[in-house]
Amino acid sequence: MREALSTLAAALSTPKGALSAGWLVAVVAGAVFAPLVSPYAYDAQALSQAFRGPEAAHWLGTDEFGRDLLTRLLYGARTSLSVSAVAIGVSVTVGMILGAAAGYFGGRFDRAVTVTVDLTWSFPEILIALILVAIVGPGVTGTLAAIGVAYLAQFARLARGQIMALKSETFVEAARSLGGSDGFILMRHLVPNTLTPVLVAGMLATGDAIILEATLGYFGLGAQPPTPSWGSMMSSGTAQLFKAPGIILFPGLAVAITVVAINLFGDALVRAMDVRSRPRMA
Repeated sequence: MREALSTLAAALSTPKGALSAGWLVAVVAGAVFAPLVSPYAYDAQALSQAFRGPEAAHWLGTDEFGRDLLTRLLYGARTSLSVSAVAIGVSVTVGMILGAAAGYFGGRFDRAVTVTVDLTWSFPEILIALILVAIVGPGVTGTLAAIGVAYLAQFARLARGQIMALKSETFVEAARSLGGSDGFILMRHLVPNTLTPVLVAGMLATGDAIILEATLGYFGLGAQPPTPSWGSMMSSGTAQLFKAPGIILFPGLAVAITVVAINLFGDALVRAMDVRSRPRMA
């Protein structure tokens, strides 16, 4: 725990780590406290207020139905961030279990996992997502399943490689000679040593997952109306690009800045975990 806090503090001590973390905290806080921040409901229509520009009553303007864009942006962050984070969390968990078991036990199970992982790895994530959404159906559930399966392969491969590199180490042999079972060695000694790289990879993949969720929403396969998401907002704004460009511009900027912030903070964490790159204390 102390080492994790030290790594986080080292990441936040850099300008890009602090700025990116600040943006992510602001976005998450806005999504969580959206009902308290905005005086409007995300589905409240006022056709007489349609296509209004930024003003005191509507800081980012309104869409074609007179709905407040800032409100929908905040509620859209709820959908886009929660779907992406939950899907990546499930993908990391399942991928670690499969990869760790395959790397430690080997044999037929390892070959079966490797072949399956390599098969899914050979297809682009968007193609896998589109196939799964077509099977499960459009909506939040289909998007969760699509993103979770699409990114499963990379976490399974990473966990398997880490376990195979560690299982021949001296501390594993010592634990085995003292009577430790395979399950104890795997869960007590090996898996904890693979958590850091897998979790960092999961954080970086969350940025890609947000883009994938926005893509599915743009195609109308993500969250269904009236539930807002950044992708569905951009989709509805396409037809109004020249009349009210803010409808597509603001959610697009939200996606871009959030993904860049996730990548910058992930890079700061990676650098912080490399003790050689940390500044020496006097």
